[in-house]
Amino acid sequence: MPNSSSMAQFLLLAFSDRRELQLLHFWLFLGISLAALLGNGLILSAVACDQHLHTPRDFFLLHLSLTDLGCICTTVPKAMHNSLWGTTTISYTGCAAQVFLLIFFLGTEFSLLTIMCYDRYVAICKPLHYGTLLGSRACAHMAAAAWASGFLTALLHTANTFSLPLCQGNALDQFFCEIPQILKLSCSHSGYLREIGLLILSCSLGFGCFIFIVFSYVQIFRAVLRIPSKQGRHKAFSTCLPDVAVVSLFVSTIIFAHLKPPSISFQSLDLIVSVLYSVVPPALNPLIYSLRNRELKDAIRKMMTGCFSGALKCLFSGL
Repeated sequence: MPNSSSMAQFLLLAFSDRRELQLLHFWLFLGISLAALLGNGLILSAVACDQHLHTPRDFFLLHLSLTDLGCICTTVPKAMHNSLWGTTTISYTGCAAQVFLLIFFLGTEFSLLTIMCYDRYVAICKPLHYGTLLGSRACAHMAAAAWASGFLTALLHTANTFSLPLCQGNALDQFFCEIPQILKLSCSHSGYLREIGLLILSCSLGFGCFIFIVFSYVQIFRAVLRIPSKQGRHKAFSTCLPDVAVVSLFVSTIIFAHLKPPSISFQSLDLIVSVLYSVVPPALNPLIYSLRNRELKDAIRKMMTGCFSGALKCLFSGL
C-alpha cells in the first residue's frame, strides 16, 4: 500500500482543454485578484494610518482584510499559473501548504465574522456596556483567539489528511487542493472516517457559531424595530442585512463543499461552490464592509487624494 508521502505531485483540475478558455479563466481570476488586493489593501492602509479608525469594528475589519488577502493568495495564483502555462501539477508539499493555509485563513475569517457580529450586537443591544465588553484588551484577546483557532484547526486537518495512504491515483477534481478531493484518493477506511469525523466536528462548531450569529441578529432586529426614527431603522437594517447575507453564503458553501454526499458530487457543482467560498468573499468583503462605513470611505478617499496629489507634485517638480 503506497504512502502519501511517496507521491511527488498532484494533478489539479483544468478549467478547460481549449486554450482560449484557459486564457479567459486567467484574465477572470486576475481581475478578481486585483480587486481583492486593491480593496483589502486600501482598508488595511486606511485603518492602520487613520487615527479615527481605531474602533473595535475597524480593528476586526483590519484582521478580516488580512484573512481575505491570505485566502485569495493561497488558491488563485497557482490556478492562474496553471491556466497561463497550460499545466495542472502541484507538488505534494505545495498541496499540503495550500490545504493548511486555506483552512487557517478560512477558519480565522469565520471566527472574525462571528466576533464582528457580537460587536454589532453589543453596540445596538447593550450600548452602555460597549466600552467594557469590547475594550482594547478584550478585542486583542478575541482577535488572538480567532487566529489561534484557525491555526489549530488547520494543523489538525492537514496533519490528519496527509498522513493517510493514497492509492487511487493523484488527480484532484478541483482547481486547488481541497480535503474532500484528497480523501477520494485514500485507501485507508479508518483514516478516511477519522477525517470525516473531524470535518463533521468542525462544521458543527461552525454551524453553532452561525446559530449564534442568527440569534444575535434577531435580537438586533428586534432592537432596531423599536427605534422611533425611520431613517435610523433603515440605517441599521442596511448595515446588518448584508452581514447576514455574507455569513450565510460563506457558511452554507463551506459546509456543502465538505459534507455533501458523494452521490451529488459533480465537477461543475464542486467548482462553483469552491469559488463561492474561497474566491468571491475576499473580493466582495471590502466592498460590502466599506460602502456602509462613512468614516472608512472618507479615510480611503483622503488617503487616495493625498497619494494622487503627492504623485502630481513629484511629477511636476521633476520637470
